[in-house]
Amino acid sequence: MSRKGPQNRHVRPPAAAPVTFQAGCGREWSLPSAEPDLAYTEQAFPECPGCLHRVEPEGTLPFCTLRPVGTAHPFAALSGLSWPED
Repeated sequence: MSRKGPQNRHVRPPAAAPVTFQAGCGREWSLPSAEPDLAYTEQAFPECPGCLHRVEPEGTLPFCTLRPVGTAHPFAALSGLSWPED
């Protein structure tokens, strides 16, 4: 009896390519990731507690969103909207 398909069931998926992520403050990190953005929770820099890009959700740690360099802010498209006049 023959079986079709891969014989080695322990094949690893390809590693994610390095991506350069940027915080709102302009700092950059380059690391392998397949994620569209990351949450930076360490808050290790002195200006982090007062940073305008810091998100403070209720019930969990504050974080800063890291986005790939050159990626627009997710709400950037809203800046071009115009509301109809009444």
